[in-house]
Amino acid sequence: MSKNITGAEYSLAKIFSSDFDYEIPPYQRPYAWTTEQAGELFDDLYDFFNNEADESYFLGSIVLIKQENKALSQVIDGQQRLTTLTIFIAALTSLVNESSAKAQCLKYIIEPGNILEGLPAKPRLTLRSRDKAFFAQTVQLLKFDILASLDPITLDNESQRNIHKNALMLRERLKSKFRDDESLLKFGSFLMTRCFLVAVTSPSQQSAFRVFSVLNNRGLDLLPSDLIKADAIGKITESNRDQFNDKWEEIEVDTGRSGLNDLLTYIRMIYAKNKAKRVLLEEFKEHVLSKITNPEVLINEVIEPYADAYLIARDCAYQSTDNAGEINELLKWLNRIDNSDWLPVAISYLAKFNNDSEAVLVFVRKLERLAAYLHITAANINVRIERYAHVLNEIEECQTAYIQSIELTDEERTSFLSVINGPIYLLTARRRNYFILRLDSFLSDGAASYEYRVLTIEHVLPQTVGEKSEWLQHWPDEELRQEWVHRIGNLVPLTQRRNSMASNFDFERKKNAYFAGKSGVSSFILTTQVLNTYEWTPEIVNDRQQQLISVCSSNWNLENID
Repeated sequence: MSKNITGAEYSLAKIFSSDFDYEIPPYQRPYAWTTEQAGELFDDLYDFFNNEADESYFLGSIVLIKQENKALSQVIDGQQRLTTLTIFIAALTSLVNESSAKAQCLKYIIEPGNILEGLPAKPRLTLRSRDKAFFAQTVQLLKFDILASLDPITLDNESQRNIHKNALMLRERLKSKFRDDESLLKFGSFLMTRCFLVAVTSPSQQSAFRVFSVLNNRGLDLLPSDLIKADAIGKITESNRDQFNDKWEEIEVDTGRSGLNDLLTYIRMIYAKNKAKRVLLEEFKEHVLSKITNPEVLINEVIEPYADAYLIARDCAYQSTDNAGEINELLKWLNRIDNSDWLPVAISYLAKFNNDSEAVLVFVRKLERLAAYLHITAANINVRIERYAHVLNEIEECQTAYIQSIELTDEERTSFLSVINGPIYLLTARRRNYFILRLDSFLSDGAASYEYRVLTIEHVLPQTVGEKSEWLQHWPDEELRQEWVHRIGNLVPLTQRRNSMASNFDFERKKNAYFAGKSGVSSFILTTQVLNTYEWTPEIVNDRQQQLISVCSSNWNLENID
């Protein structure tokens, strides 16, 4: 069977040609890329386009079930990239004014058909049945004006909301960077001729899934950390080699094999202070080994102290007579954030000032605030890396423990307040949940624990109010309901799965039968507050909103500095 598996590198012009007719099978997960991933792709492509005049850009691989000499291609792996690239090309095409050029661009999105070749006109990519009509009738027909007029709340599912947001975001990015057809088409030519994907094809589902498993399972293959170790230990004099080999292996036992690989990635960031553009081995050599040429110094003065700091930050294991409990609680909140971009900053600071518990407490408190701001406001990876790089620079150069760049700027505080004072429920689940649980922890003075297997965020005033609903007594105005329904003043966390029927109960019944649960109490301060409220009016929700934002502002110190 393996002889039927083929792999080849293709330009996007070939990937989006009549040689391939992509279908997303119904068992695939929904389209999940958010504006963060799509925005990162745009930034990387735009940066490469401007700075690498002759090089090719590699976009990764896709795995397809495809018969030889037939176009039909079921996508086993790669639907996120293929869908995003289709949106990208459609956004670019929609901005082209000259009709013949627009038609040439459109052929990468829709197969124009050819009677003599037996090719029907149809989209080159067909999404799952739930989303294919929406995608075809908006993105693939270049109906960006229709997309712009849609309220994402009205869309059927998260996949369509991601398509909606990414399409509008990518079109706006392209529009802001390229002001005329000439520059836009030059970028389009780069996309189609200098950007490549590897397509791995197999005629059977079984072998295609086997390829997918191999590509996504590192097993015990050599990691970059293994190669870096071999290079470093091999350069140490034979009399000292065993000693340093034992030290390296002790670090690896403490961090774990993948943890050590992560640590070396963070060390690369501490030295390079920019986003990685190549594999770790190459980048570590360029940014770290070029500066630390003595392998004994590398292990003793870089890897070992940074490993100690990494374990403190990762495992929330700071030790001190004073402040240890509060520092470790803050580290727990940092570890709840869905990226680890903050870790190099924590490692760098802890390695330098670990013995000053007062300074560490102040710094980690401000690092959690900065990380929360970047997380909750959906800053993309390029913004995060650049922001943390400023802090890393100051830590490296500073002589005292106070780091000015860890502070939020006035603009950042204003932006943070604007987001948390808005429709919080519409944030992605991880961002929304982080904010709501963090706010609940502020109300409990850090005494509560938040290790729940199930977490549901529920509306008090329901999202949909029926014509005969008791809610209309206090909330007759539809516009007012929409203003408040998704804001923090109207939300409560629950440790049970969503009950769609209970969501629309009147206030008293909802409190007693849904919010209070079987025990009649709630694990959350935010929910207990609602249980102790006798009615739910616009005035009460407004007061609660102001109080909760004030709590956040006080704990995160978001008052603007004059």
